[in-house]
Amino acid sequence: MEHTLKVALVAGEASGDILGSGLMQALREQHPHIEFIGVGGPLMEACGLQSFFPMERLAVMGLVEVLGRLRELLRRRKELAAWLLEQQPDVFIGIDAPDFNLDLELKLRQQGIKTVHYVSPSVWAWRQKRVLKIRKACDLMLCLLPFEAQFYEEHQVPVHFVGHPLADSIALDNDPLVARQQLGLTVSAPVVALMPGSRGGEVGRLGELFLHSARLLHQRNPDIQFVLPAANAARKEQLQQLLAAFPELPVSLLEGQSQLALQACDAVLIASGTATLEAMLFKRPMVVAYRLAGLTYHILKRMVKSRHFALPNLLAGETLVPEFIQHAATAENLAAAIEQQLADGSRQTVRFLELHQLMRRDASRQAASAVLQLV
Repeated sequence: MEHTLKVALVAGEASGDILGSGLMQALREQHPHIEFIGVGGPLMEACGLQSFFPMERLAVMGLVEVLGRLRELLRRRKELAAWLLEQQPDVFIGIDAPDFNLDLELKLRQQGIKTVHYVSPSVWAWRQKRVLKIRKACDLMLCLLPFEAQFYEEHQVPVHFVGHPLADSIALDNDPLVARQQLGLTVSAPVVALMPGSRGGEVGRLGELFLHSARLLHQRNPDIQFVLPAANAARKEQLQQLLAAFPELPVSLLEGQSQLALQACDAVLIASGTATLEAMLFKRPMVVAYRLAGLTYHILKRMVKSRHFALPNLLAGETLVPEFIQHAATAENLAAAIEQQLADGSRQTVRFLELHQLMRRDASRQAASAVLQLV
């Protein structure tokens, strides 16, 4: 009879909760006798994890923004580390949240606990010396993207490229007409999805800008329809307040349903982040924009080594997707770029299919197998 494995996992935000729940299910399929402990959200809790504290307390973005929560984050990490050392799990898996998890992994590994980091930080783009810390902290790095694995191999960090769960769950081909009918959209008129981010700060910086861009597009082509998926009820309320200043826009405001919006649209104006990967996997031509807090932007501008910030461009190794950051992200620039993609986005979509096929590897099963092999 197999002995019971004690597996600790810590996820810091919704995307990590999705990855963690998929990994937990795959682990249990391959090794039925598992106890899960750590920090996670509702999906991980539904898989049997009792969260040590609410996952939402870790969900904070940006260099400057973290400062206001730093004391709490440090206290929570110290308490969690002490508890995990008492629990003595067979393996610890930090899911993303590198600024929180890597220090935790280092402390646990020094005490003889095997450690895995699932989802590489953007170490290839900025603060590359972090790879030295990662080498000390992790017994294994699980990468979602192929170029990340190459980076770690070059720096002698044990790594396994697992592919991306979204590439597994999203079909290679999706019919936009079905989605338009579900959303009550006119089937024959063009549809543009507006996706200004899932966090309040992102929507605060990009929401009004995206609506101004939509106004320009609508003025030039009154037939265009817009879909605006909100990540949750709080974001929906935030967007409703912004929409009050744009009564002429034909916008369908949704709560959730981002994938249905992507399936329905002809092109998408989107905030940089994981959502760009979803748009790529739906083969939808996109224009990517981002704005950061001013001080955060000026700090990062000096530190980032990569030529691109949009994930599809990083995957393609070329400027495939138009990207606009900070002061370049104007309504005029974004509207003009979307018009170009509506006219012909085939260069993007052909490449998107190739990238989707590359990343479709049954990621959760691959990650679970790698973890169990390590244990």
